[in-house]
Amino acid sequence: MKQAMILAAGLGTRLKPLTDTMPKALVPVGGTPLLDLNIRRLMDYGYDRFVVNVHHFAQQIIDHVHASPLAPLILFSDETGQLLETGGGLKKAQGLFRDDEPILIHNVDILDNVDYGWFARQHLDDEDAVLLVSRRKTKRYLLFDNAMRLMGWTNIETGEVKSPFPWLREAGIAINDQLQVIPLTPHLSPLTSKLYAFAFSGIHSFSPRLFPLMERFPDRFGIIDFYLSVCHRAHIVGLPKDDLQMLDVGKLDALEKAEQFIHTP
Repeated sequence: MKQAMILAAGLGTRLKPLTDTMPKALVPVGGTPLLDLNIRRLMDYGYDRFVVNVHHFAQQIIDHVHASPLAPLILFSDETGQLLETGGGLKKAQGLFRDDEPILIHNVDILDNVDYGWFARQHLDDEDAVLLVSRRKTKRYLLFDNAMRLMGWTNIETGEVKSPFPWLREAGIAINDQLQVIPLTPHLSPLTSKLYAFAFSGIHSFSPRLFPLMERFPDRFGIIDFYLSVCHRAHIVGLPKDDLQMLDVGKLDALEKAEQFIHTP
């Protein structure tokens, strides 16, 4: 038995004008709504409980599910009053999950080539969260030590660093073309030179053990800010996937590619 949260509450503004009349979760790819595509795919890997957060055209999603054979597997977390972001949405839905197994977090508008049987097996009993990462070039990177434990985050355009470790926040770092962390502060180089930069996929496995650490957080917050605030006392690790393929179907120009993507072995 496995459980997942499908993040479907967003406004879908990049999919306008389609999302002027429907939620992005119901935008069809090859005749099948994105929500159904993702849930059916995860069912193939043994997932049997899905929590879906709703906000934009929430009732359309609820009505669609209730008329579907998928209905017995799906619970809803109502965010119609306020969008709560990735962390706040997970916190609000806490009571809908079983508390004895990890929760897969997945965006409704992402298609990917992840083997979720493999991914679930990588979440070891002593790990509080597993973040799927890759060596994709981006503006923002997560920083890990040589055991792939989360240490921080950086924006390479602004130079901003977020971390619970003061030495890392103060170090000054850069990322080279091989995505290696380059220390800019000489006396801290023995520490920062052992860090590795990876791009976050948005896909992660979350242990319910972490919910108590969310109690001091507001209703609305991002999950990465949460992870960065607790990674010094929780076991949060990165899991690289070098052949990761993802398609963000949150943009109109990606819809034409999406049907081909879902039919590519």
